[in-house]
Amino acid sequence: MGGGGSTTQRVTFEADENENITVVKGVRLSDSVIDRMKEPSSPSGRPQSQHRSASGAVNDEELKKRIAEELALERARRDSEAQKRRLFGKLLERERISSNEHLTRAILRERAATEEERQKAQRF
Repeated sequence: MGGGGSTTQRVTFEADENENITVVKGVRLSDSVIDRMKEPSSPSGRPQSQHRSASGAVNDEELKKRIAEELALERARRDSEAQKRRLFGKLLERERISSNEHLTRAILRERAATEEERQKAQRF
């Protein structure tokens, strides 16, 4: 999941007493994932067929598939953000190096100019 290492997580699926809600335990979901899951499926989006049993409960396989898709999307988002942070860090490091080089050059120019002025003053 995160942090670079793979860990085994225990996930359980249970139906409530009326069997119209499936309870998933052991899965962390971000607010954005929860919000996307709450959104009704749109006709222009990918079709979201909700297979329901005779009692009206969502099919466990369909729910597992949807959760896996949402987790994959969340993982891809986190990976993308991590890559952006790495690239930004590299950019900042290059900027720092470039700034140091410019500063070093400016200091050397100033020292040379100061030395030249000192030598001119000695001649007079």
